Amino acid sequence: MKKNAIVGQSGGPTSAINATLAGVVSGALEAPFIDKVYGALNGVEGILNERFVDIGAQLSEGDAMTILKQTPAAALGSCRKKLPKPDDEAGKEIYEKLFDFFARHNIGYFFYIGGNDSMDTVAKLSAYAKANGIEGISFVGVPKTIDNDLEGTSQTPGFGSAAKFIAATMQEILRDTAVYTVKAVTIVEIMGRDAGWLTASAALPRLISDVAPDYVYLPEVVFDLDSFYADIEKAFKKHPNVVIAVSEGVRFADGRYVGEGTQSGATDAFGHKYLQGTGKALETLVKEHFGCKVRSVELNLPQRCAAHLLSANDIDESFGAGKAAALNALTVSGCMICYERSDDPYAITYRAKDVSEIANKIRKVPAEFITAGGNNVTDACLAYLLPLIQGEYATIYQNGLPKHFTVKK
Repeated sequence: MKKNAIVGQSGGPTSAINATLAGVVSGALEAPFIDKVYGALNGVEGILNERFVDIGAQLSEGDAMTILKQTPAAALGSCRKKLPKPDDEAGKEIYEKLFDFFARHNIGYFFYIGGNDSMDTVAKLSAYAKANGIEGISFVGVPKTIDNDLEGTSQTPGFGSAAKFIAATMQEILRDTAVYTVKAVTIVEIMGRDAGWLTASAALPRLISDVAPDYVYLPEVVFDLDSFYADIEKAFKKHPNVVIAVSEGVRFADGRYVGEGTQSGATDAFGHKYLQGTGKALETLVKEHFGCKVRSVELNLPQRCAAHLLSANDIDESFGAGKAAALNALTVSGCMICYERSDDPYAITYRAKDVSEIANKIRKVPAEFITAGGNNVTDACLAYLLPLIQGEYATIYQNGLPKHFTVKK
């Protein structure tokens, strides 16, 4: 007997998370075992508050599905709600409310598109159902994160497009800063709390053009201020305009974030500090040390929402991951859909893996992808990254701007 499906989005948005949503809905509409496809507004918060829409019906209209694939951010809205432990008596009411919703709306398939914290939600719902003998519901996680830091998958949906934007922007910054002969340092701050994949992508121009950042600093390497100053001195001997890429998450040997002095100290529901100001902190230090012109550039939100520069590979693969989740939901539960990559030629296949083995783990940039000096990435790292930014997505425009999809609530 057919059952209904519900899909939600969680965590930080990306320019590809809606392509994954389109894939889930497309697959669900094709699946012979799924009837209606609901969309939870603002993730599990929407389910708890009975806020949902018939997203399957909305995406069956005209070119809605195509437009959704090129729309940045999370069309269904997002949240950062941390569920209590499944065996926590104090949180029992939340689980009872969620599973009552599933029962009343004949939900047999729950899809959650998100990163590490979202996979934690999938793992907990699956564990609660198993512990309480609740059958007939499949819980499937679909990856999403520009950070590319999820275990079990060769890359994550959204990362390729973010990397493409960062690489292109860095190439443009390098062109701009090279026009003057005045001694200057430009510090580009890039997202990445614990993993430096995004910052590593700033070095991609090295493979394809005559420009590249002088140094790239990742959170996988302890940041040393004296070494940083020495690196800049070496670069100044080559040219007057030094350009540096630095992750927002770089830390000193004692564990302090480099930008800690400029941060609010606030944390989200999962205990993560809100990071900002690493570039600005280094700008001040470099200015004091060298007395030269210094500028810091924080790429900020465009890294995850610059859908005008999508990677076609990323969008196609993101859609494929969502579709694979829906079409396989009858036989998998408590799993995340993972990418498995092959090279020569480059290709991606999808495989479901136990989400409990993935949630709350961090996949960092491996040591062999970082230079011996800890201040740049290797050519092997760039060879891994290059296929992920390939292809220009055929964006549909309306009156000069990209056309976006909006959920009818």
